[in-house]
Amino acid sequence: MRFRHPDGSTVHLAYCTNVHPAETLDGVRAQLRDHCEPVRRRLGRDRLGIGLWLARDAARTLINDPAELRALRSELDSRGLEVVTLNGFPYEGFGADEVKYRVYRPDWTEPDRLAHTTDLARLLAALLPDDATEGTISTLPLAWRTPYDGDPEAARTACSALTTLAQRLDALAEMTGKSIRIGLEPEPGCTVETTADAIAPLTDVGHDRIGICVDTCHLATSFEDPATALDALAAAGVRIVKSQLSAALHAEDPHLPEVRTALAAFAEPRFLHQTRTSTAAGLRGTDDLDEAVAGRALPDSTPWRAHFHVPLHAPPAPPLTSTLPVLRDTLARLVGGPAPLTRHLEVETYTWQALPAELRPRTRTQLADGIAAELTLARDLLVDLGLKELP
Repeated sequence: MRFRHPDGSTVHLAYCTNVHPAETLDGVRAQLRDHCEPVRRRLGRDRLGIGLWLARDAARTLINDPAELRALRSELDSRGLEVVTLNGFPYEGFGADEVKYRVYRPDWTEPDRLAHTTDLARLLAALLPDDATEGTISTLPLAWRTPYDGDPEAARTACSALTTLAQRLDALAEMTGKSIRIGLEPEPGCTVETTADAIAPLTDVGHDRIGICVDTCHLATSFEDPATALDALAAAGVRIVKSQLSAALHAEDPHLPEVRTALAAFAEPRFLHQTRTSTAAGLRGTDDLDEAVAGRALPDSTPWRAHFHVPLHAPPAPPLTSTLPVLRDTLARLVGGPAPLTRHLEVETYTWQALPAELRPRTRTQLADGIAAELTLARDLLVDLGLKELP
């Protein structure tokens, strides 16, 4: 979906396909047929943007076979789908029964991460619509904090890898005329947990093609104030490459037994749900939600937030809610001003099948309806900010 900003530029809105498990190219094609095109039809649009997730095996198939890449581009066109952004965070296995810490490997100290991201940039340059010259890719925020933190050699290795990537992106732009940028995506528990944590390593890299991806669920989970966070990025000269529109789980009164019970229903074995609370002594947290609800790992006199991407249009029932207000505030700062701070927005609710059983979609139809409802909410927020939806 495309929107015209009052300054005349085009803002793209997509939804991320990592909600649909697929490790192979055949699986990606099934996603387009079974999920993406039905969502487009529900929205009544001739064109729908998707934030494509290409696992390692699917990406390698496309890199090694130009005919397959041309066929994928043709299929996107025929189904009314377009790609200006990729989700390069998960490497493989994102549809596994247990993902947890595995999603952070390989990290930016490992050669496979650089190789895979280089592949993704080459593929995105080929998949961009004919009238688009800019693409973006979100990626792992360097590494999970252990054993990376405190290891200067790891930091140097990651910085060197990103510098190499920037040089490759420069060469790709010269060769293709397509400008691809990469955004580190701060996430709780990683060495780059917050937008503030991103400033130093991105300053060290010091290249315009390497910036930040602001995920509004992660921002909220870490109790970051959107205005403060985005102003600090601007002051440091850090480019906001893209933003993922998502909402975290919020518990206002975690000391109450009924709140703990409600939270426990969201603790599940597939994904990591880092949980945080903001205290007078600073941010406190656990790596997963079950650690928080099971005992006294976290102070419970202040609200808790958990890294659980809840559907934008359907916050959980009381006594819980979502951090949709943080998304609204962030979006207003990103695109509500005289010029957009980023032109690529991506709805990323990948946890539909990790919701409590009674909230999960049971059919493809229900899932498509839910994704379409999220995109409708995002579209309405953009229109309310003065953007005009384009055909």
